[in-house]
Amino acid sequence: MDIQKAVHKKMLPIEIIIKLKSMKKILIIASFLCISNTGFAQYEHHEATEVITSETQKKPASPRLSAMAMIGDNHVHIDYGSPSVRGRNIWNGLVAYNQIWATGAHKATWIDFGQDVTVEGTHISKGTYGFFTIPGKKEWVLIINKTWDMHLADAYKIEDDIVRVKVKPKKNRGLVEVLTYEVLENGKNRGQIKMSWEKLSVSFDFENHK
Repeated sequence: MDIQKAVHKKMLPIEIIIKLKSMKKILIIASFLCISNTGFAQYEHHEATEVITSETQKKPASPRLSAMAMIGDNHVHIDYGSPSVRGRNIWNGLVAYNQIWATGAHKATWIDFGQDVTVEGTHISKGTYGFFTIPGKKEWVLIINKTWDMHLADAYKIEDDIVRVKVKPKKNRGLVEVLTYEVLENGKNRGQIKMSWEKLSVSFDFENHK
């Protein structure tokens, strides 16, 4: 309150002091509210920025995944790039028929056997191998190859094949959106490696070498 106006109204000194104290309290409260609102606005903006940043982070289109299991004493591990269907035509579209395929995205799919195994009567020593396929409309060729560390099938050589297995693809009950591998137990010391994608699955059996 203006002191001159207070004097003009002939207020007593004690009344002027009380009025001035009241005004001081009002100013303090108003200042506190302004600071609180500003702080809240800054906090709110900070939170919004974090949410936007989180939502805009892109996930890999074909993440690298693993499938593994113990078959008896044999640890079997598969490493592969896992693409999604995303409404695309897969067989004889994205994946051509009658051509060598890395059976996954990016780097070639590889299988590691912790023990020696037998596939279609062929002895395979423990270790890491490339897994390739040749898809067909009625028949697929599944291939275990000596070379595993490569981009797609760029360095694939037929002379490095250890075993080839011919199989007929099976229809899945529903759509498998993401390419998926499984290591399944198929009896004592026997296993199965299965690949499923879109509406098809292919697999081959193996046995721990005695």
